[in-house]
Amino acid sequence: MFNRLYVHVPFCIKKCHYCAFVSGKPEKSGLIEYPELILRELHLRAADSGPVASVYFGGGTPSLLQPLQLARLLEGIADQTGIQSDAEITLEANPGTVDRMSLKAFRDAGINRISLGVQSFDDRFLTCLGRIHTAEQSRQAFLDAREAGFNNISIDLMHSLPGQNLHQWRSELLHAISLCPEHISIYGLTVEDGTPFAGIYPPDSPELADEDLSADMFEMADQLLTASGFEHYEIANYARAGYRSQHNSAYWRRDGYLGLGVAAHSFLQDGYGIRFSNPDNLEEYRRDVTSGLLPRVDEHKLAQHDAMAEFMFLGLRLSDGVNLYAFEREFGRSLESVYGAIAEDLVRLGLVVQNEGVLTLTLRGMLLSNQVFSRFL
Repeated sequence: MFNRLYVHVPFCIKKCHYCAFVSGKPEKSGLIEYPELILRELHLRAADSGPVASVYFGGGTPSLLQPLQLARLLEGIADQTGIQSDAEITLEANPGTVDRMSLKAFRDAGINRISLGVQSFDDRFLTCLGRIHTAEQSRQAFLDAREAGFNNISIDLMHSLPGQNLHQWRSELLHAISLCPEHISIYGLTVEDGTPFAGIYPPDSPELADEDLSADMFEMADQLLTASGFEHYEIANYARAGYRSQHNSAYWRRDGYLGLGVAAHSFLQDGYGIRFSNPDNLEEYRRDVTSGLLPRVDEHKLAQHDAMAEFMFLGLRLSDGVNLYAFEREFGRSLESVYGAIAEDLVRLGLVVQNEGVLTLTLRGMLLSNQVFSRFL
């Protein structure tokens, strides 16, 4: 079973220098046919679902699709699975691809949440990252989204950029806060193999932020955003009251979701869970879907120990933490009997706290989260 849908749109006008996601320049014919391929794939899988609680259009650059195409997709989803009346329906948007008119049309098509890939409010850093938009376009896109009727807007920001200092990062945060979005996501730059950045910035590059500077930037974000009324509800995410990302929160709770489109990933609630992905090649994906074949690759059926590990390291990402009683209900074993020694050690190290039957990361634990999570693998 799945309760949520993720739709991957693998098209970008230009690939950013840091990006390791599956995306590429679209051909006109590819953009036109893609929504119909998505609906064909959904038709092959829809028997696994009832009305979905959220739909998330990610990428890539989903805002390259026309509003009428998104309306057609949502209509098709409603016909095949149903969409709950209060469903969160998110569109990721590059500020360089939208204006007031298109945003109004997206709103009319059924999108009720916009996630703007701002990354930086400094044109120097935007150029470095290879973004196609300017800082002014980001500001205008936000204002246009408000004018178009969106009352749930998220902003993505990146820190630890090449040459970035604490003063510049503070300016970025204050700029984002001044716009009064409902949600802000904060990501530290990671130089991924195979990206242009990997050839420009070796691991020992003096241009890259060291661990101490990255930690200072993380802590500065926590201080400024929480002082401004945002809840730090997940390691990289902050929200006004009532505006957590419902879709992404479901990932961390191991709620079932179906990924549609090229390179999309899925998690189905069958037994302890099944994870699989779609082909990352458009031609292969098209061939499978048009032939009536499920485009499923890399399928992995989780054993109990896999599911227990996921329950821990995904749940710890959230400020709600891991509930010891929920763990026992899920697996029929106490958390102490499985991970008691690990949990005790993490508490001793100041990375985790236990309070009223709930384990949560400390701020230091968030900074060292990869080390914490690896203890459960």
